Amino acid sequence: MIVLIALLDASRAAAEECVILLHGLARTEDAMQPMAEFLAAEGFDTANVGYPSREKSIEKLAPAAIERGLNQCAKADRVHFVTHSMGGILVRYYLGKKPLERLGHVVMLAPPNQGSEVVDRLRTVPGFDLINGPAGLQLGTGENSLPRQLGPVDYSVGIIAGSETFNPLLSQALPNPDDGKVSVDATRVEGMSDFLVVPHSHPFIMRAESVKRQTSFFLRNGRFDHDVAPSEDGVSRRSDTPQA
Repeated sequence: MIVLIALLDASRAAAEECVILLHGLARTEDAMQPMAEFLAAEGFDTANVGYPSREKSIEKLAPAAIERGLNQCAKADRVHFVTHSMGGILVRYYLGKKPLERLGHVVMLAPPNQGSEVVDRLRTVPGFDLINGPAGLQLGTGENSLPRQLGPVDYSVGIIAGSETFNPLLSQALPNPDDGKVSVDATRVEGMSDFLVVPHSHPFIMRAESVKRQTSFFLRNGRFDHDVAPSEDGVSRRSDTPQA
């Protein structure tokens, strides 16, 4: 009987807490699968949503991807988001238009919340638009930057930025420190709840074990675990008073 009750409690906990995972530009849901599996083992229900990131604008991608995730999380009492890169911009755009009553916490991994100078530098290179599509062209820092047109967040957001890169060429276009695609400062957004910098690169930050643990901790607590020793977690800087 005790075992049965425990199983029922675990099943209910999973149903109450559902996480929508959104990958970044030019990636697929496979990129977020290790994170999805980790969170599932932590007791969350998960909806790892793939979307055609290079085929449409952010304004069209966001509702299609997020509403598919919400349908998969229809039975959940609380819905969280875990995003990589452009996935965070999709969430900001969507929630700016349609506030979600059952919204829990949002963890953004390496989001270009202030755009990326890499897009500014490469947007006129032949083939850039073909490789990155309409949404990729919206991620710069100029007057047409969609991220910079979005307002502050008024919900619980934890941001994990990367400070390591294996692409020194792209890093030359960015204010350092950076992760090879986005500078640490450009990941910040006004209204965020907490902030971490970890020594990982943009393409692989979501696969780091320390990032997975911190993501789960934020989803449970609405903050990161700043008490973990840097040697254990790989956290290179903490932010006690988040800034925009």
